[in-house]
Amino acid sequence: MSLDKPYLDVPGTTIFDAEQSRLGYWLNQFCMSLMKAENRARFKADERAYLDEWPMTEAQKQAVLDRDMNRMIANGGNIYFLAKIGATDGKSFQQMAGSMTGMTEEEYRNMMIAGGRSANGNRVVGEDGDAQAHRQPQGAAGRATQASKGA
Repeated sequence: MSLDKPYLDVPGTTIFDAEQSRLGYWLNQFCMSLMKAENRARFKADERAYLDEWPMTEAQKQAVLDRDMNRMIANGGNIYFLAKIGATDGKSFQQMAGSMTGMTEEEYRNMMIAGGRSANGNRVVGEDGDAQAHRQPQGAAGRATQASKGA
């Protein structure tokens, strides 16, 4: 039986609910394995071989290899577990969050210092706020990525 999930209409947000938890179980277990230095070393030595030891989907593995945090979250990753990948790569949580919005670390930091994104225009999908899909990715890093893809 499917549950009513009114929160699915929040733009730019994936709620980590029971369904997401089940979907991302092995992805999140992989992330937790990175808490051990020997596992971080093995991962960094041959990322694909280490990932292939985990019963993750190919989409999850590719998202990790691409360091695409948004795809990892869409595939059941929990940001608190995914932070272990960032730490393994020497990235701060702020750098990771910025990458998810297409912003540089400085742009993301400045946005957060200024109070974050406004709720105006971002309460439900289809409004015209800066978190809406048609306004993504944001920032200089996002524009550079889009330009490099010829979009």
